[in-house]
Amino acid sequence: MAQTKIADVRAKTPDELQEMLVNLRKEQFNLRFQRATGQLEATGRIKEVRRDIARAKTIMTERVRGSAKQA
Repeated sequence: MAQTKIADVRAKTPDELQEMLVNLRKEQFNLRFQRATGQLEATGRIKEVRRDIARAKTIMTERVRGSAKQA
């Protein structure tokens, strides 16, 4: 799975973003578990997942702040 583009993340609905975040956190847990047991082959994937989580959380925060400004 390749790194997520910011335009793809912005196009998602809030429910899709939440689901994406849950899936990324599960993947992050699995990657950490593989690293701890010495089974991890794609070490760079940990960094990609961490950044994808940050992207999703950033977009979620932007939307919350944007709706607060309008109200």
